Amino acid sequence: VQLQASGGGLVQAGGSLRLSCAASGLTVSPRFMGWFRQAPGKGRDFVATINWNRGMTYYADSVKGRFTVSRDRAKKMVYLQMNSLKPEDTAVYYCGRSSTILSAARTETMYDSWGQGTQVTVSS
Repeated sequence: VQLQASGGGLVQAGGSLRLSCAASGLTVSPRFMGWFRQAPGKGRDFVATINWNRGMTYYADSVKGRFTVSRDRAKKMVYLQMNSLKPEDTAVYYCGRSSTILSAARTETMYDSWGQGTQVTVSS
């Protein structure tokens, strides 16, 4: 499986960005596709995830109401629409694949494949 994240960039606070993640080599549908982020000097934190088949979504409290995760199963794409961006959203954003049987994949260890990351910088 190869995951390719894109769409990051520099944006002012209050602005929007849309991240994309292209998945190739999927021979079996994932259970979840998720987004995590890692700020400088910090660990990788959960942002959002989506159940690939059912479309159910889960969010970190810090982004709830501002970010929206979606997927296009035919194109094997996952998206993260980020609105009302804040400087504290600055991080490298990673997409990942999870095959967990649990109800929601909110932790890093539940993911077995990762994209290369895309930088999001929000200026104040």
